[in-house]
Amino acid sequence: MPVFDYFTGKALPGVNAVKFTKRDLNEELTVEAANKPYTSPHAFGSTYIEHRKALELSIEEHKELEVYAHEKGLDFIETLCSPGCLELLETVKVDVVKIASRDVTNIPLLNELGKLKIDVIISSGMCSLQELQDALGILSETPKKIAVLHCISQYPAQYENINLSSIPYLKELFPESTIGYSDHSIGIVVPVAAVALGASIIEKHITLNRSMKGSDHAGSLEPEGLWRIVRDIRNIEKAMGVRQQDFHPAIRSSREKLARSLAIQIPLAKGETLRESYLCMRSPGNGMSWEERKSIIGKKAKHDLPANTLLHRSDLE
Repeated sequence: MPVFDYFTGKALPGVNAVKFTKRDLNEELTVEAANKPYTSPHAFGSTYIEHRKALELSIEEHKELEVYAHEKGLDFIETLCSPGCLELLETVKVDVVKIASRDVTNIPLLNELGKLKIDVIISSGMCSLQELQDALGILSETPKKIAVLHCISQYPAQYENINLSSIPYLKELFPESTIGYSDHSIGIVVPVAAVALGASIIEKHITLNRSMKGSDHAGSLEPEGLWRIVRDIRNIEKAMGVRQQDFHPAIRSSREKLARSLAIQIPLAKGETLRESYLCMRSPGNGMSWEERKSIIGKKAKHDLPANTLLHRSDLE
């Protein structure tokens, strides 16, 4: 579904990247946790390991997705959840590796990624500031681009817990990193607001149907929602502008029509002296400003001037 600009009808840029997750189930769980009965309504197996196996894609399936994504001009991102997952990089052309919030303290994984030159995105939804700083130090062992995503690891995330104010805070703390936002809230308003606060990357889960079985679906976007969030983010990007306060050239005609200029509120006869008490401000705004009044007070009218007439220097002598 192409996204178009309302005013020009031109196509807006779509999504830039797609991300999938790879787990090595041999490195994922303790025996006890793996074999624990899983009775969640979202379960795809009777034990948690059976549930996870049902959801896992093979490396061959990841490769198929990577090829398709690159054919569509998208960057291909993979969340790798343990050191064993790095074997995927031998087969799949991954543009960026993502570190999930839960793995910010997974030092063996960070150590392996720190040796690679591949760019990294790291989510901060389950870590302290110190843990995040430690992780960034490890990842910086080899030069690479590192992005930090503000994140709340709640599914779906409640608005009062999201704390978007962390985005400008992270930008101050880590000026050398790209700062973004990984969203698990319902709807599109929070990610769009995150862009307005300075997020340069937005991650959002997508689904074919939000009522599908699985804990992520409620906070995900269906195709129509994805279309809307891309549209709104692209428009917000255009609306951000620069840090200044001045009227835009595009509103010059409105300014001339609606702003105020020096005028007289009573008639001024030819030869009569102009006094400040005669002055007022009237539209349109293409005349003299209030600050210019001192240069004309005390001058005489060259001709009769009706009330509510804009004053021009050529009217006075």
